[in-house]
Amino acid sequence: MPTSQNQKMKLVYLMKILQERTDENHSLTVQELIIALNEYGVEAERKSIYSDMESLRQYGLNIETRKSKKFGYYIASRQFELPELKLLVDAVQSSRFITQRKSNMLIQKLSSLTSSHQAKELSRQVVTANRPKAINESVYYNIDSIHTAINDGKKVSFKYFDYDLRKARAYRKAGESYTQTPLALCWNDDKYYLICYSSKYDSIINFRIDRMSGVSVCEENADRFYKKNFNVSEYVRQTFGMYGGETVSARLRFDKMSVNSVLDHFGADIKLNIAGDCFEIDIDISPSPVFLSWIAQFGANAEIISPESMRVAMRELITELNEKYNRD
Repeated sequence: MPTSQNQKMKLVYLMKILQERTDENHSLTVQELIIALNEYGVEAERKSIYSDMESLRQYGLNIETRKSKKFGYYIASRQFELPELKLLVDAVQSSRFITQRKSNMLIQKLSSLTSSHQAKELSRQVVTANRPKAINESVYYNIDSIHTAINDGKKVSFKYFDYDLRKARAYRKAGESYTQTPLALCWNDDKYYLICYSSKYDSIINFRIDRMSGVSVCEENADRFYKKNFNVSEYVRQTFGMYGGETVSARLRFDKMSVNSVLDHFGADIKLNIAGDCFEIDIDISPSPVFLSWIAQFGANAEIISPESMRVAMRELITELNEKYNRD
């Protein structure tokens, strides 16, 4: 039964019907709109639909008419066009730091931004070579809390963990909380990281957000961080692997055939010092096993020139691997 309250919501329901059921390939006639309004308990006459359409146009809806076999109305443009939504859905589906459950929820919300007809085109699986998804459901809320702490100039508290062989969380520091001054968030190699300033060590350290739990904004103000010429973007570009630890200044030499891989990892702004058939780069990096493994993949086509400590670390890694694979 139509109610006076429903009649007051007529324009709202009409806008909802147009947004959910129409697009450039699907229009609704005046009679179909009247029937759709009846589903919400709203009565309407043909003349009132015409004036309602004009009111919605004045409100800002881009309502067009189609004159073919039947005269119909449809939403011609939206805040997000279909190609844009497809791009966002692909990004959500392929992101490793978002769990499958959260991915499905996000895609469902994105689908609500277009018509039900076009939403079917968003329900698709992106080919990601069986890319694994994160298993930490709290990533969403971790990111939100960290943003709040950064914006409010507060410290952030959290516990940090690894996974054991039973896929259970093994907390570092015996489960004690870390309290750090957050500087920025970084999305690197399809993982999210928190870049912090540690006043205890007077250094910059990084944490994987999907390995954090119990993230909360502290009442304590963030530490004042002053470092001459420090730039977060430059730090992210130079820090390789994001596995924590202090960075060192290194010189690396590559065969000219490796230039694409080097530019992919360090960015197009890196200076290439050409030396014959090779080139060298100077970079501040985190000398982690991840970095050494990355260099090792080039075989004889790459070499760490300095510092000597990293050359020693590479020799030790090669020796260890050689002994392992030469065992009977």
